[in-house]
Amino acid sequence: MPDPLDDLVADGIAPAGRRPIPGDHAAAILMLLFAEEQAAEILTRLEPEEVRQLSEIMYSVADVGAEEINEVLDLFIDKARNRTTLGYKADEQIEGMLKRALGDRRAETMLTRVAPKKTGNGLEALKWMDAVEIALLVEHEHPQIAAVVLSYLKPEVAANVLQLLPAEVQEDVVFRLATLGPVSAEALETIDALLASQGASQRSGGSSSSGGTSDAAAIMNIINKRESARIIRAVTKRDKDIARKIEDEMFVFADLLRLDPKDLGALVRSIDAEILVPALKGADDKLRDKMFGCMSSRAAQSIADDIADRGPMPLSEVLEAQKAIVQAAKRMADAGEIVIGGGGDEYV
Repeated sequence: MPDPLDDLVADGIAPAGRRPIPGDHAAAILMLLFAEEQAAEILTRLEPEEVRQLSEIMYSVADVGAEEINEVLDLFIDKARNRTTLGYKADEQIEGMLKRALGDRRAETMLTRVAPKKTGNGLEALKWMDAVEIALLVEHEHPQIAAVVLSYLKPEVAANVLQLLPAEVQEDVVFRLATLGPVSAEALETIDALLASQGASQRSGGSSSSGGTSDAAAIMNIINKRESARIIRAVTKRDKDIARKIEDEMFVFADLLRLDPKDLGALVRSIDAEILVPALKGADDKLRDKMFGCMSSRAAQSIADDIADRGPMPLSEVLEAQKAIVQAAKRMADAGEIVIGGGGDEYV
């Protein structure tokens, strides 16, 4: 059923003249008012990060006064009035109807033909597992299965899982992830079976993740540079175009914001004004300000004036200029003149 509790997370509430109670705090207050069983039922419907955040806030609102509690209850009731229960556990209700009308066997046959498919639901359980558990789950499976699993995880978790796999498997998994298309029902069923064998609880929802070079690049950006370089070399041997696409997405124009000011200054000084102007025309304000900060005040003002004078520019011209700057940054990094991208510290 649509839950008015969801709206409290998004809304702030308070009477006129008072500071609103943040929506997440209102939701935490409501959770403390529910019976333990009711609150637990709600928590099972949330994502891991939502459970963590809500639990944290519940501690901070445990001592709120009666007035704040009344405000939260008033809003909850107001929102609940506009909700219906028609969709609440509709699947269970429909299944029950058919079984009563047709009997269990005929009802099951009918349900397989008309009920929405739930293939791949087990992937939701991955969100509740740590990197070690996931690595153990896929280490002896086909690399394609591991690639599907990584495509579903957040880049930080996927990078940790990848680094726990054997080196020769890492290279194959990254290549398969980069070239992954729509995930087949058979692959999702295999993962469901793996999760079931591990006792992982399956939660509702499916996955439409299909991987690609951007997913591979996101992982490569997190693991340490040495491992990343080794994997990219291995992928290059298999497919130069795929390796190039991964590298292109590992460092983009917006990533210049992460450069050390000294390195960014060296890069900016190597770029001609006719490239800087269109590139900065389409840049984020923070990145533009940072790049201006790496120039002399006179040079920064000159570029800013040129940008204002140019007026609207074709997007293609902006993107081409930004790409030229990224390529210059990569050349300087290859020459050891600046440091860009890559994750993890290295020690010698």
